[in-house]
Amino acid sequence: MEYSFEQAKIIGGIGADDEYWRSLSRGEFRLSRCAVCKGWMWPAHFRCAQCGAWELEWVEVEPRGTVFTWTRSWYAFDRVKERAEDVPYVTALVELAHAGGARVLGMFEGPDEVIRIGAPVRGEIRPPTAKSKNYPSIVWVPDPAVARAPWGGAAP
Repeated sequence: MEYSFEQAKIIGGIGADDEYWRSLSRGEFRLSRCAVCKGWMWPAHFRCAQCGAWELEWVEVEPRGTVFTWTRSWYAFDRVKERAEDVPYVTALVELAHAGGARVLGMFEGPDEVIRIGAPVRGEIRPPTAKSKNYPSIVWVPDPAVARAPWGGAAP
């Protein structure tokens, strides 16, 4: 049987981000934007905070950005017992300047020495697994296309 986001959907949220998960399951990285004023709406919700419009569109966005913040988890919490074998693991909040500064959370995979605030990363869409609660996911990895000096500035 073919995967369907609706079959794995966790009940409890308002559902405004359903299209985000559907697009990831199709291998697309899409974020919501107001169809009227074009302001980015992330996290997704049903009404634009800038102009009050109810219409939104889901725009495909290049999954590239910079680490806004990150944390290393040393404990497998109740809701993520599936990740116990991965402890310690890093979660990164990545800022997408080309999407109005939207910040998207995901796992980080890469060497410890490259995870820092401001590090350039790119997203890789992963298929659903038990570790991701049967949701597709975005995993942030170092972006080799962006050369950076060790101190965070542009490389000479």
